[in-house]
Amino acid sequence: MSDVRRVTTGGPWEETFGYSRAVELPNGLVLVSGCTSVVDGEIVAGDPFEQTVNAFDVAFAALGQLGLGREDVVRTRMYITHARDVEEVGRAHKELFDVVRPAASMIIVSGFVDPSLVVEVEVEAFRGVSS
Repeated sequence: MSDVRRVTTGGPWEETFGYSRAVELPNGLVLVSGCTSVVDGEIVAGDPFEQTVNAFDVAFAALGQLGLGREDVVRTRMYITHARDVEEVGRAHKELFDVVRPAASMIIVSGFVDPSLVVEVEVEAFRGVSS
């Protein structure tokens, strides 16, 4: 699969766990791994809204390395640790994607690798003919 492009961002767990931040398939589909509120290798704790924006910014940076942006996003997944955070995470998603309107899911999970993290996001994008 030599036509597969892989992006790494130096995130703290990419090397340790052996994964790429994003993978672009020959058909133009781009899969972005789970992103959290980690900036320059440090967890940036904050409220659920802030963590969501930071996590999507990590995903956008990976897409940017492939020449894509938020307008190319076709699906998002938001994993949260508390039902009480649904509104704030949803508000952040709306601010970022209101015009784009990707397919989206929000799933409540039991936790993440660090207990100060309350949200993790995944993004799928598509490189269309005009991208």
